[in-house]
Amino acid sequence: MRLYEYAVILAEKLDRDDEIVEEAEVIVPVTTVLARDDAQAQLLAARSIPEKHIGNGKLDRLTVVVRPF
Repeated sequence: MRLYEYAVILAEKLDRDDEIVEEAEVIVPVTTVLARDDAQAQLLAARSIPEKHIGNGKLDRLTVVVRPF
């Protein structure tokens, strides 16, 4: 098992004129987990995304960042 850190970021939303409609935000703060490999760490990070951000059309704005500690 290895130690990993992950976070999930919701990117800013732009309108047609490239004006910011919604600011970017961290929806899952930096979290540490034990995982066998990068793939398992990525899966754990994806599972931590709150339900309200998955089903409302914001999925394409999410960025999951994973790194070994």
